[in-house]
Amino acid sequence: MPFHQLTIREVHEGLVQKKFSATDVVQSCLEHIEKNDGHIHAFLDVHGASALEHARVVDEKIAKGAEIGVLEGVPIAVKDNMLLAGTRTTAGSKILESYIASYDATVIAKLKKEGAIVIGKTNMDEFAMGSSTENSAFGPTKNPWDTDRVPGGSSGGSAAAVCADECIAALGSDTGGSIRQPASLCGVVGLKPTYGAVSRYGLIAMASSLDQIGPFAKTVEDAAILFDAIKGADAHDSSSATASLQPTLPSLKESVAGMKIGVPKEYFIEGMDEDVSRTVRDALEVLKKEGAELIDIELPHTSYALSVYYVIMPAEVSANLARLDGIRYGRQASDAKDLAETYRRSRGEGFGPETRRRIMLGTYALAAGYYDAYYKKAQSVRQLVRRDFDNAFRSVDCIVTPTSPTPAFLLGEKTSDPLAMYLADIFTVSANIAGVPGLVVPCGFVSRGESRLPVGLQFLGRHFDEETVLRAGHAYESATEWHTQKSPLS
Repeated sequence: MPFHQLTIREVHEGLVQKKFSATDVVQSCLEHIEKNDGHIHAFLDVHGASALEHARVVDEKIAKGAEIGVLEGVPIAVKDNMLLAGTRTTAGSKILESYIASYDATVIAKLKKEGAIVIGKTNMDEFAMGSSTENSAFGPTKNPWDTDRVPGGSSGGSAAAVCADECIAALGSDTGGSIRQPASLCGVVGLKPTYGAVSRYGLIAMASSLDQIGPFAKTVEDAAILFDAIKGADAHDSSSATASLQPTLPSLKESVAGMKIGVPKEYFIEGMDEDVSRTVRDALEVLKKEGAELIDIELPHTSYALSVYYVIMPAEVSANLARLDGIRYGRQASDAKDLAETYRRSRGEGFGPETRRRIMLGTYALAAGYYDAYYKKAQSVRQLVRRDFDNAFRSVDCIVTPTSPTPAFLLGEKTSDPLAMYLADIFTVSANIAGVPGLVVPCGFVSRGESRLPVGLQFLGRHFDEETVLRAGHAYESATEWHTQKSPLS
């Protein structure tokens, strides 16, 4: 097997047994990026020289007989809204096109401490606003299974890079499904941790009460390895959890026999693609055969979650992006006559249409006379959505749902209709509203013309119970072979 197709575990075991070097793995990924990324545009920047230098350091350590950690020498890609000191961080926006990060995000610092190698920064919807990675100021990313289709968003670059084996694993961020939806559409594993389980320090904020960093991987085990490396409290992030989070790997291979799995009727809706629905129901039968007990449950406020999300999120976007004014941060318009024109032109020229749309919606929702009617009301309904999950978890151990109502759609298919694009998040936003963890694993394929397109199965769990969703996902993965399927570009 080519080195770039290996998993984290396989890379680690190969390095320990001296079957190959870290330089071999990094070089294989770089050559594969050079060969294929022109077709999918998963990367915005590739850090080849620094990656090879870090690989040589790992190889020297191994040559001296020193023990290495499971992530040492492993090439990891990072979504371009996480700060990596001394490198460009754009968040997919022209307004930050020349911004050089002055420090490492906490997750980057933790990866470096574990010896992981950041091989490059991946493409994304501008400021993580989108479900297709078509909103990037630097051009869209394409799906490795069919380059006429989207990879999902906003972390489409990270998902596509893992799917195409251009890296061993990657990090993304999830505000309303931006890890889980592209994981589903690209046929890889994606984990959105509990809100607060992973520090957001050094993540360019979109919506601060919803954003969460998490891994993309080729297997559930790899996702658990990455999650265990980046999770934990951080003094720089007041929203990070102070509770001690136990390692998830030790119990990963336990059976799901006797596990109670909730299946909410609200997630099998009219208008959902029939092939996707059938594929997900077939996956539920696999879990049943593995000994899990499937229980029908209700999440009655699910229908309000998308509306709640598209009030709270733009409001927080409006507040967070106010700093990008061409004075404190961001590109500054040239030849502006006064301060007001500097603000207006810098933001007008620097932000793309979707970002401007959400800033305006959020500013309206926060305006005097509208705050109570929109933002405050949305926050109240948010508590009802969270209460639904709390009630459900009194009778079940985890919840299993579809991830996306359709497989990957065509590039340009939804760009002229923002509401149709927003509906792509209908099965994922509830987890962000409630703050619960969500895991997506590949569960099959559907046919569209000559293309085979992946479908993902979503596992939702109690707050800070990533262990259970990873165990359930691993059990499903072990009983099937969908995760072993390789895209044409891998």
